[in-house]
Amino acid sequence: MEEALRTNGITAEQNRRLSETIALEQARLRQFIRSRVPDVADAEDVLQDVFLELVDAYRLMKPVEQVGAWLFRVARNRIIDLFRRTRPVLLGNDRLVTTEDGDVRQWEDLLPSREAGPEAAYARSVLLEELDSAIEELPEEQRDVFVAHEIEGRSFKEIGEATGVSVNTLLSRKRYAVQRLRRRLQSIYDEFGKV
Repeated sequence: MEEALRTNGITAEQNRRLSETIALEQARLRQFIRSRVPDVADAEDVLQDVFLELVDAYRLMKPVEQVGAWLFRVARNRIIDLFRRTRPVLLGNDRLVTTEDGDVRQWEDLLPSREAGPEAAYARSVLLEELDSAIEELPEEQRDVFVAHEIEGRSFKEIGEATGVSVNTLLSRKRYAVQRLRRRLQSIYDEFGKV
């Protein structure tokens, strides 16, 4: 990180402030990222991306107010980006979903087939984009538990141990997240249900 600071046009004073900030926030930020990203290498990549974005902000003379909060917001965004990149693998895994009719199906079965032609491919991409947007619009606490449970496949007990939040609270947050997602995605469901 020191080498990156020297080669990015950072003044000695900025370098000192950046080094202090990194030293102060690194442990908390790493713990925050590791609680949400199961793979250690991915978590370290996210951490480095966050600090490089901080360096870029200083280099470009963009003032960063409340650096700690800013770092966590950037980390949250990088984690979301990571899950977007890996989403096809996550949604295509063997995780089972129970539909409203009580049928147990795989995630992949709920989306239009990739091989069903251009219309199905378009529908699939629209559905995934809408789902991404809807998840991103959830309040942070609801989004975190929904992503951890439904996409990462973690149990409520694991999430509770990592966050210090009771299982009942996590269940409630997920229930509210599902309700919001249903309301938010109802129109797209209705539109594609007519096809």
